[in-house]
Amino acid sequence: MNPHEIEIDKELDKLLDARDAFMAYIDANVPKEKNGIAFDFSNHPTLDAKAIYEHFYKLDYQARKIRGFVIRNLGVKA
Repeated sequence: MNPHEIEIDKELDKLLDARDAFMAYIDANVPKEKNGIAFDFSNHPTLDAKAIYEHFYKLDYQARKIRGFVIRNLGVKA
């Protein structure tokens, strides 16, 4: 595995960790619909906007970081 592949693997792991943390937050704070699949936002009080933003920012940051890596190192045009 070349150094670029190792770097992208690490960044993808960070992206997945950020996604998992976001989903854990949602799971802990939003009940599921009766079928147990979709989240039921209809009868739920407003979530903590700051906490949601913190999770979103981590996801967005990692996605942008990976995008830059791909453009720089794999020759993909933006």
